[in-house]
Amino acid sequence: MLKIQRKTNGGVIFTLSGRIEATDLDELRRLLELEGDGSHIALDLRDVTLVDRDAIRYLADCEADGTQLANCPPYVRKWIGQESGPRPKKQHPRTAKPRKREQRNELE
Repeated sequence: MLKIQRKTNGGVIFTLSGRIEATDLDELRRLLELEGDGSHIALDLRDVTLVDRDAIRYLADCEADGTQLANCPPYVRKWIGQESGPRPKKQHPRTAKPRKREQRNELE
């Protein structure tokens, strides 16, 4: 269960505690939208105990949009980096390595 507390101190800080799961994201989105554009918003993740993949993607999007992730646990930070980093293109097994005939033609 996710608990959200709102504080203001020159900006808005939402302190999140507990688990952040996909079912919590609509409520979190709604709260952030209510703050409006141009607001300095931070999510304090110090008391977050568990996140799922949807939450990680949402946090990565928030950060990309300028929301600060304060006190982000190392495992969350690492996972965000993995989710938001460049993803290698998947190659079709038939195109992964040239076939022998193609190799021979390249040498000629």
